[in-house]
Amino acid sequence: MRLVRFLVGSEVRYGIVEQDRVRELLRPYWEGVMPMQTTHALAEVQLLAPSRPAKMLCMGLNYRDHAEEMGKPLPDEPVLFMKPTTALLGPGQPIVYPRMAGRVDYEAELAIVIRRRCRSVPLEEADACILGYTCFNDVTARDLQSKDGQWTRAKSFDTFGVAGPWIETDVGDANRLAVTCRVGGEVRQRSSTDRLAFNCQFLVSWCSRIMTLEPGDVIATGTPSGIGPLEPGDTVEVEVENVGVLSNPVVAEREKGSKPARVV
Repeated sequence: MRLVRFLVGSEVRYGIVEQDRVRELLRPYWEGVMPMQTTHALAEVQLLAPSRPAKMLCMGLNYRDHAEEMGKPLPDEPVLFMKPTTALLGPGQPIVYPRMAGRVDYEAELAIVIRRRCRSVPLEEADACILGYTCFNDVTARDLQSKDGQWTRAKSFDTFGVAGPWIETDVGDANRLAVTCRVGGEVRQRSSTDRLAFNCQFLVSWCSRIMTLEPGDVIATGTPSGIGPLEPGDTVEVEVENVGVLSNPVVAEREKGSKPARVV
């Protein structure tokens, strides 16, 4: 089942994708999937980031091939950082290349979406806390990451937390999914979640021992090898097997008159 958030006029609604249409839900899907009669053509609605998380939790160096690429050992525990909700961006919306940054990179990832409020989840109960999975692009100002010696600024610009196009509730084995990134149609990253150092269930359990997880929260599981730069004018695609394709254009930040991002 593919769960979406979308706009009808200026109103946010929730739905299920049924082939080329979206069927509206009576209430947000974490409150129970209750389909209505109303449907819309999928091509005619604006899809939003599929959840509105209270927090986006991200993992660094969680792929064996990416750790090798960076010349660093695999960590003993997950390397956790967070993105602000103002960084959230949905499918088709433009990633803004900040004037402050000298190099902006793509990072293709599988992301977990949390089903219910939970804390200190035993490993064997982690799947019950997962609503489904989505594609994620952990956009990063790579030069600022190196300059600062920590990751907050580099990971936190508006539009740098890209999620979508939907939440897929049935992916099969989430720890055996192909992850691919394309820029302008050219493959830049290609790996599989079987290369994760810490798998999806472990990450849910581990994160929940640190903080309470809320419905809609996102846990981005990390990126494989092949990270590289984006430029204004590019189109970047993140594809996760059995989930879908997340596509976004890249635009330059305007010289002046920028308005605060409106996250919906």
